[in-house]
Amino acid sequence: MKTNTVLVFDLDDTLYNEIDFLKSAFSEIALKIANEINIDYIEIFCQIQSFYYDNTNVFKETIKKYNAPFSIEELLHIYRNHKPKIKLSQDKINLLNMLKSMNISLGLLTDGRSIQQRNKIEALGLDDWFSEVVISEEFGSEKPHVENYKYFEKIFGKGKYYYIGDNIKKDFITPNSINWTTICLQDNGVNIHKQDMHFIDEKYLAKYTILKLPEVLNIVS
Repeated sequence: MKTNTVLVFDLDDTLYNEIDFLKSAFSEIALKIANEINIDYIEIFCQIQSFYYDNTNVFKETIKKYNAPFSIEELLHIYRNHKPKIKLSQDKINLLNMLKSMNISLGLLTDGRSIQQRNKIEALGLDDWFSEVVISEEFGSEKPHVENYKYFEKIFGKGKYYYIGDNIKKDFITPNSINWTTICLQDNGVNIHKQDMHFIDEKYLAKYTILKLPEVLNIVS
């Protein structure tokens, strides 16, 4: 029997490190280019990463450097649609299994394109735990739109709601306003969206901040 406790998780940089998706995509692109020109795949992959960390236009500069026979649109298509080589860490698998054993209802709320986010969900095996998934492109609105959160209340009914995410610019302001308990997973140094909490209104901040995702159990139990 389900409890009246509902945990809704963000996906990117919460359940896994989004930089791993980028590296997976860059690897796929590097391999595609290497198959067309006589240059080692690893060299191309490292160069693509270098372009990324230099905040340059990755696809434009890669095509230019290697005179690659691809358009920016073609590389972008690979980036968005490839089957990513990403996986859940064991501590997160253990957490999700524990929450499931406690009969806690779990939801997933993420912004992004349908194919890209669905490919991530499949690669991570998240269907084993999450019965309800909201992806912004499919749903028709992005966080922090209130309906993206209210959807879960419509599905699961009255209860104690928690939202666990990482992006202080959009993840927590709405669940704070509708009396959900908000939990921020602190940036471990590789987050795509950095957390600068010094000059942001308190209404954007989560009620709790944790260093590791399994610490959620200390808050909900």
